[in-house]
Amino acid sequence: MDQRTARLRPGPGLHALLDRLLGRGPGRTVPAPRTSNPDAVVDCAVYVHGRREPGRPHFADAYARSRHGRDAFVWLGLHEPDPAVMAAVGRVFGLDELAVEQALADGHRPTVQRHADVTLLVLRTAGYVEHDELTEDSEVIDTGDVMVFVGDRFVVTVRHGAAGALTSVRAEIERRPALLAEGPWAVAYAVCARMVDLYLEVAGHVERDLERVEESVFARDRAADIPQLYQLKREVVEFKRAVLPLQTPLRTLLDAHPANPPRALHRWFADVDTRLARAVDRVAAYDDLLTSIVQSRLAQLAVEQNNDMRKIAAWAAIAAAQTGIAGIYGMNFAHMPELAWRYGYAGALGLMAVAAFTLYRLFRRSGWL
Repeated sequence: MDQRTARLRPGPGLHALLDRLLGRGPGRTVPAPRTSNPDAVVDCAVYVHGRREPGRPHFADAYARSRHGRDAFVWLGLHEPDPAVMAAVGRVFGLDELAVEQALADGHRPTVQRHADVTLLVLRTAGYVEHDELTEDSEVIDTGDVMVFVGDRFVVTVRHGAAGALTSVRAEIERRPALLAEGPWAVAYAVCARMVDLYLEVAGHVERDLERVEESVFARDRAADIPQLYQLKREVVEFKRAVLPLQTPLRTLLDAHPANPPRALHRWFADVDTRLARAVDRVAAYDDLLTSIVQSRLAQLAVEQNNDMRKIAAWAAIAAAQTGIAGIYGMNFAHMPELAWRYGYAGALGLMAVAAFTLYRLFRRSGWL
């Protein structure tokens, strides 16, 4: 090697300087490339001016892209995430720690919570479970949770349960770029609208179940059992707990508040509130109707039990007449009428038969038998 080549080759000191500048010095590790989204991530996309950007990036990369873009936001959809995934999502999007813990469980009451500049909207999902016959352990309505975190540049949806899938919501709103251009609150509107549509759909199925139950209760040949009615009552009450409490949080979003949806979306949320009121009226009416059906069935059972008791009392009276006659002639006194009569035994049996037939006719005429 000549001296000129040796002068052009970097020495050890230059290598060390380059390593420090590139972050490859001693004790420094090169960041690993971003891995794919966890299994709990149903979908993740960046939207710019209401249109979806190509690809399905990692939620951290998607959020970074949305923060540097104009009129851009990210929609991350999760389904039953584990604590590790939810903690990572909370760190990336700056979610409140208590809200992150709340998103790990289901069974929450519909509400609206505000944590700094992030709004948490909690909704209940509902789905109708098809069944051939109503039994005492039939599942009629399947409920779950949807939690919507709405920030300035992101919306995170966390769903629990099988009901209320949001894939169709995403597909539908992506076909409406003008609405999606309103930002994360447009996604929140689409989720609310989907939940209310599910309420109305489930209410229609429940109405048909109630019609069949009502026909069965008042049918002559067959009536519904009380355990079946109580099971349907429990399912309707569970449905009622999912629908009715949403009215107050939804109307809260229509108030004049800086953290609420933009003015352009108010009429859309107002439309959802109107449809929700219709669902609330139907569910409340079904609950009252089912209560009346249960009371009617209980009254029927009381009448049936009263009829049974009258029949038992009538047959007991008929048997008591035979017992009385046999008891009198079984006392074996020396001086009794017809005791020494040749046909006394046959006469006693005949008297018993006449007494039984007479009592039977009387009870039959009075409706006891």
